[in-house]
Amino acid sequence: MEVPRGWLWDGLALAPVDSIRCVTTPLPKPGSVRTAAEFVALLRTVKARSGLSYRALERKARGGGDYLPVSTLAGALNRASLPSEDMVLALVRACGGDQVTVAEWAEARCALALREGSAPVKDSPWRAPDQPETNTGGGQKGQDGAAGGQLAPCLLPADLSLFVGREDDVSEACRLLVEERTGPVTLLVTGPAGVGKTAFAVRTGHVLASRFPDGQLYVDLRGFGAEPADPFTVLGTFLRALGMSGGAVPPELTGRIHLYRTLLARRRTLVVLDNAADVLQVRDLMPSGPHCATVVTSRTTLADVGGRRLPLGILDSETGLLLLREMLGPDRTAAESDSARSIVQTCGGLPLAMWVAGARLAARPHWPLAKVAHALADEQRKLDELAVGHIAVRASLELTYQAMPSTTQHALAMLALLPGTDFAAWALAALLDVGLSDAETAIDDLVEVHLVEITSVDATKFRYRLHDLVRLLGRERAEKEVPLQVRTAALTRLLGASLHLADCAGETLSADFLGISQTDLTAWRLSPTDTDPLLADPLAWFNDEREFLIDAAAQALDRGVVAPAVGLATALTTLFQVGSHFDDWERLQNRALKAALHAHDRRSAAKLHRCLGELTTILDRYPEALDHFERTLQLAEELGPAYRASATAGLAYVHRLLGHYSLAVHHFERAVELARSAANVNCMVYATNGIGVIDLEQGRVEAALERFTECLEVSRAAGYRPGEAQALRCQGQSQRALGAYPAAADSFRRAASISDELGDRLSATHAACWLGDVLVRQGEQREGRRLLARSLWTYREFGNLWGEAATLYALAEAQLVVGRFVPARLRAEAAVRLWRQIGSRIWMAVGLDTLAKAHALAGDLEAANRAREEAAAARTALDTAVR
Repeated sequence: MEVPRGWLWDGLALAPVDSIRCVTTPLPKPGSVRTAAEFVALLRTVKARSGLSYRALERKARGGGDYLPVSTLAGALNRASLPSEDMVLALVRACGGDQVTVAEWAEARCALALREGSAPVKDSPWRAPDQPETNTGGGQKGQDGAAGGQLAPCLLPADLSLFVGREDDVSEACRLLVEERTGPVTLLVTGPAGVGKTAFAVRTGHVLASRFPDGQLYVDLRGFGAEPADPFTVLGTFLRALGMSGGAVPPELTGRIHLYRTLLARRRTLVVLDNAADVLQVRDLMPSGPHCATVVTSRTTLADVGGRRLPLGILDSETGLLLLREMLGPDRTAAESDSARSIVQTCGGLPLAMWVAGARLAARPHWPLAKVAHALADEQRKLDELAVGHIAVRASLELTYQAMPSTTQHALAMLALLPGTDFAAWALAALLDVGLSDAETAIDDLVEVHLVEITSVDATKFRYRLHDLVRLLGRERAEKEVPLQVRTAALTRLLGASLHLADCAGETLSADFLGISQTDLTAWRLSPTDTDPLLADPLAWFNDEREFLIDAAAQALDRGVVAPAVGLATALTTLFQVGSHFDDWERLQNRALKAALHAHDRRSAAKLHRCLGELTTILDRYPEALDHFERTLQLAEELGPAYRASATAGLAYVHRLLGHYSLAVHHFERAVELARSAANVNCMVYATNGIGVIDLEQGRVEAALERFTECLEVSRAAGYRPGEAQALRCQGQSQRALGAYPAAADSFRRAASISDELGDRLSATHAACWLGDVLVRQGEQREGRRLLARSLWTYREFGNLWGEAATLYALAEAQLVVGRFVPARLRAEAAVRLWRQIGSRIWMAVGLDTLAKAHALAGDLEAANRAREEAAAARTALDTAVR
């Protein structure tokens, strides 16, 4: 069986093997080793070369009359002390060693044992240089390894043979506990309930047992149980284990502490304090002897306990699959690999959950894995299914929950109402109706007990998440302990906060020509003191919150809260546009539109039609865009002039793209009037700019420049940065038409710079594309073609067909400049196909002009004439469809 590198199985990290190697491979010679650590390392090599698993070695040894238990072998090969002679010889024989090889190993072990008996093993990887070799705990070391013949206490629970996925962590724990120790060391192993802290501490204790020959003490402090262990009782148990008779154990706490510390002052003892609740449970149990070490495990961070820290996280999916394979066998998991992966996924990488699921299946070999996978996929049954015998995931989580103050319990129950994505503290502030600082404090309390996980952090912001199983427990508690009206009010505040923040972020970016706030639908908002720092960088905030905001809107739609949910979906339009998140935009707003139409909410439907009209315009789906804008106008009478202005401007823009100039001018002029009456600067600039573009496309360049200059001045005065970038792009196009290429290049560069600052990649690409075109016309071929090639890939990434066609047209022109007529023809043909596909007849005619030039320069005059005729027909028919 192959085991990937990085797993612990039966106590040993195994290197992968390509196949089961032949046992006739010559085994390493042991005569050259000088230390016990080297001897054990060579034994591991022998075992690895055999290609046999631990269980296979055990079976082979048994067949030869030897006794080689899996757990004993695994433990021995994970230590740096000499294994017993019987174990060494049995292992060598099982790995294929002949009589001569076995004799060599016996001789080498005997020689090393004699040498080790008179000198410390200074280069052992798990012994610090100052660690003494002989016992100094108040008496001569007896044959049993304890002072005065007293048995050394070995209170560690039995080590589990099934232990996967923590090899690196165990190595790190061993390093922290024994390397370069100048005094007593404490290792704090922390993590959520069910993550495997106890198994980890026990495994580490067994691996290091030989490093602490004066004993290993262990206690389950039951820190989160109904009856936590108290230090007084634990000290009595430890003192008796250390050899004190019942009558010699002091009757008061202080006396027990003093005697405990005295006994361990010069001994090498490992103390494992498992499942601690707080510093009060462990403070008096931590030894002060310089050669002692303490391992403390806890569900809390134990921030007030000094020591080295090792947090344990959940297992990744591959480790979880390995755990199931070890429990159920590789054949069974391979036969239902999809179900196995589903089990691991629904358990969320929590070792206890996966172990329980595996144990249930292992005890029922007739069950298909799909049975458990299907049950776990049902959130209503998941926690009930994760129980076997007296072990249950719910019970484990509830111990943590019950130990928390009621306010922290309530915070967890409220957090469980959130959508399943990660979240920021402002979401809990809304749920609890508190300020941001109070919400952060509540989250810190939940992080302390590992019920909330920090998923990302920088100098100014944190994001958090709940494990799926914790979320289920929280929802159960919310349904039982929090009245429905309280939960409803909390979700209403959450939606209000989401809407308010999204609207403020969009208004700051001011990229959408709608220019209408949605805050009239806001039921709750953070204070300006909390809001301003959050939105200092509105685009960065949106990138962090995008999935959460989409899920919050979808959750509200599921609850039938249509108008505020539509308000949030509408407020996100600017952020979707600037970030080019077109799939999210379409998916959310189409879903919201269906809900609004189903609820006969005309106002909400009108808003969404307007936003979807803008989206379908960007995506070059002009018939859909026209339909959306026309439906907006049909529904928008009660929304006021601002919405009618925006929809009219959008309608005009699409008609302009289709070459319907008279109709486009009519709608643009109407949009300017409506926008002026509504004091909607964004829409007024957008519509005025659209008229200028029509002037430009019809050859009235000076008139166009005048309108673009007006738009530029108004945009700068209003701080409408996207309008400024658009005016600069159009100004550059006018300068390009006049042959003023240096001025055009400057305008395009300034436009691209503004769009880059806003994070609007698509608008920046519009400017970069035409900058590339004018650079080519100026003779800067290399840089111009580089910009055009980059623009082409960006347009294709976004699926923007118009931009792709424009770039292909510019590349065709660039090829003509250098006399490459065939590539020019191919690119011009591709541009014409795209403009024909999307119905942009004026630009199709422009592309046909370039195609005609390419044909003519290549000597194909007939094809050139056909292209010119088609271009002329397209221009003649521009307004026919709307007259």
